[in-house]
Amino acid sequence: MTAVLPERTTADTAPATATDAGSAPATATDAGSAPATATDAGSAPAVDCRAAAATAPAGPGGTTARPDACDCAACAACAAGAPDACTCTACAAGTGAADLLARLAAAPGTRAAVVAGDRSLTFEELRTEAAAIAARLTALGAGPESVVALGLPRGAGLVTAILGTLAAGAAYLPVDPALPAERRRYLVEDSGADLVVTTDGANPPADGVRTVALAELTAPAEPRAAFAPVPVTAGTLAYVIYTSGSTGRPKGVEIGRGAASLLLRELEQARAATGEARRVGWNASPSFDASVQQWVRVCRGDTLVMIDEETRRDPALLAALVDEQALTDLDITPSHADPLLDLITAGGGPRPLTLLVGGEAISPSLWDRLAAAHRSGLLRALNVYGPTECTVDATAGWIDEPGEPHIGAVLPGLRMRLLDENLAPAGPGESGELYLAGPRVGRGYRGRPALTAERFVPDPSGPAGARMYRTGDRCRLLPGGRLAYLGRADGQVKLRGHRIELPEIEAALLRADGVREAAVVLGEDASGTACLIAHHRGGDAEALRAALTETLPAYMVPSAFVAAERFATTPSGKLDRSALATLVTAPEPARDTAHAPAADALNGPAEELIARVWTQVLGAASIGPDDNFFKLGGHSLLAIKLVSRVRAELSVSLPVKAVYANPRLRDLAARIEELTAAQDA
Repeated sequence: MTAVLPERTTADTAPATATDAGSAPATATDAGSAPATATDAGSAPAVDCRAAAATAPAGPGGTTARPDACDCAACAACAAGAPDACTCTACAAGTGAADLLARLAAAPGTRAAVVAGDRSLTFEELRTEAAAIAARLTALGAGPESVVALGLPRGAGLVTAILGTLAAGAAYLPVDPALPAERRRYLVEDSGADLVVTTDGANPPADGVRTVALAELTAPAEPRAAFAPVPVTAGTLAYVIYTSGSTGRPKGVEIGRGAASLLLRELEQARAATGEARRVGWNASPSFDASVQQWVRVCRGDTLVMIDEETRRDPALLAALVDEQALTDLDITPSHADPLLDLITAGGGPRPLTLLVGGEAISPSLWDRLAAAHRSGLLRALNVYGPTECTVDATAGWIDEPGEPHIGAVLPGLRMRLLDENLAPAGPGESGELYLAGPRVGRGYRGRPALTAERFVPDPSGPAGARMYRTGDRCRLLPGGRLAYLGRADGQVKLRGHRIELPEIEAALLRADGVREAAVVLGEDASGTACLIAHHRGGDAEALRAALTETLPAYMVPSAFVAAERFATTPSGKLDRSALATLVTAPEPARDTAHAPAADALNGPAEELIARVWTQVLGAASIGPDDNFFKLGGHSLLAIKLVSRVRAELSVSLPVKAVYANPRLRDLAARIEELTAAQDA
C-alpha cells in the first residue's frame, strides 16, 4: 500500500488564520521563502539532468547514468531546478540530477553553506574543501565500498569530511568523539573501516587502522582539485550507522547512495523541506541517523547552522539561537521539544518555524500543544517516524489538529504493509506490524547476513529480488492511509501466567488526566516479587490507579507508580528505558536535621531552594549540602527542570552546564550566589 501526505479537504481544513500543512498564514514568513535575514546570493541555477548525469552516480540497474541514458526527454522539471518532480529513471533512483552531490554542485557559490560558531563557509568554499578531501582520500586508496570513519565533532569540518568522503565514492562511518573509548573502538573494528579521520590525527580509536588529521586532508594544494565526484551506483554504500542490538552488540546499518538522495527528494515532495535558502539547525549527534536528515539539506542549497552541545541541551540557549541565527527548520525529539515550546515566541526569528519532531512517540498533551502552535502560525509541526534501516524517515504527518497522535502516512517512494500475526493485511481500524518496502530500504546489517535475512524479508508485491524491512513496530491503520503508533511488537512480558503488552498500559496512562509521559517496566517490589512499575510525568498516583482499574484487567494494573519530573534520555534524545527503576524500595528515612552536625545543615536561600527542588524531582527523602545531583539519580532533563526553577524563583540566568560543572549542592549554590552578586553589581 502506498500513501502520501493527504491534501487537506474542505471538511478538515484549519481556519484561514491557521497554518496548514503547506502554507503559512499571511502574517508570517512563508514556509517556502527564505527569511529576510538569511544569506542568499540568488536563486539556485537551473539544473539540467542530462548535464548532471554526465558525472552523476549510476542508475538502479548499475549502469553509469550518462546523458544518453536519461529518459526524461524534455528535462523540464530538472531544468526548473526541481529534481524532486522529475520522473526519469535516474532521478527516481536518487541518481542523475537527484543525486546529493549533483545538487550540491548547483548551489550558488556565494551563499552561506555552513555556519559553525565563529566559522562559516560559502558553497564555493565548501565544495573546494570537499574536493580537496576527496582527492586525498582517493590518493590514500579510498573509493566505492571503502568505509572512512569520521571521528569528528559536530562542526564545519564534519560537513566537509562527509561530503568529501562521498565525493571520493566512499562511505562514511560517524564515530562521535563523545562516545566512550570502548564504543568507538568497537565501531571502527566491527565496521572494518579502512581509514579514520580525527581532528588532530592522534589517539586512534583502534589499532591497525590508519588515522589522519582533518587538516592534512584539507591543506591547500596546487593545482586545486576540482569538485568532480566519483561516479557510483544507486546501491553503492553511502554510510554506515550503528544502532543498539537486541543481543547487546551494536549493529551497523548500511545505506546506499540512492537511498540517501531519495530521502531529501521525498522530504521535498512531502513539503517538509521547501523553499529557497532555508536555515537548518543541525543538533543531532552524527552517530544518530537523524543527523543525515539534517546534513542532506545543504545539498539543496540550504544553510546548515551547527548547534553545539551546550546549546542543544539548554532550552533557553537553543531558543535564543533559533532567533539569533534566523533558523527556519529544526529537527528535535519530543523530550527536547516539550521545554523548548514554551520559549519560542511569535516575535522572534522567521515564523513559522518548521519543527520536525521524531525519534520517539509524542504524548497526547504535547501533540495538542504542537497543534495549537501550528494553527497559530508559530510553527509548521511535522511528526516524522522511521527506522534507521529505511534511511531515517519513513512516514510523516502534520501536527495541525488536536486529538490522537499519529505518525502520518508513508512518504512518497516507500510502500507499507501492515500485517497481523498471521501475515494477513490489516484493514482500516485494525492493527499489525509495520513492514516497509521501496528503494530507501537499506542494504542490511554490516557483516551480519543472518540478522539481515531475519529483518529484511522478501517483498511479495515487489519486483524479483525486492525486500521489505520488518520494523517490529505495531501500528493501527487510520483513515487516509495514516498510522497510529502503538509501540514495539516485542514489548511483551509475562506476569503470573498472563501475557501483557506494556505499550497498552502506557497508552492507558497517557489517556489519564495530567499525564504527559509514561513508561511501564517489569520489575520487583521490596520483597523480590515480580510486578509492574509505572513511571509517569504528571498525574496523581492514586487517581491513575483508579483510572486504570476502570479500563484494564486487574493483572494489568501496575503495583507501583513512580512520579518523575523528567525522563532520562539517551544521547540521541530518546527515552532511556535502562534508566527507569525496576525495583520498588521503601522510602529513604528522613534525616534528623534538628540533631544533624552543623556541616550537614543547609546554609542560605540558594542551598535551601536547590534542596527543595532536588527533593521533589529526585524523590529523595532529604538532601544535604554535600549530596551530588547525578549520584542521586539526576540526568539531563532533570538538570533542565532544576535550572528552570532557579531562574523562576531567584531570577538568575543559570546555564544548564553549571549543573554539570557543579554537581554537589553546596558548589552549585555558591555558583548561583556568584551569579546573583554579579547581576546585582
